[in-house]
Amino acid sequence: MTAMLRERTRNGLLAARQEGRIGGRRPKLTARQQQEVVRLVGSGEQTAADAARLFNVHPSTIARLLAKVRLGSQA
Repeated sequence: MTAMLRERTRNGLLAARQEGRIGGRRPKLTARQQQEVVRLVGSGEQTAADAARLFNVHPSTIARLLAKVRLGSQA
């Protein structure tokens, strides 16, 4: 019973991905906003807290974005 449920769910998710749909929550910031945050904080123009207030998001959202960018630049 459980195996059948798991299999059907998996098949449904695979079918959705093939149609171009992605699961999960939508990002709070658009790609352009993310670039702007990285530019502002990276140049020292604003602090992460100031950027969070400017874009009306929680400071941890900015912290996660900056951590992701730093990891990407190290690779």
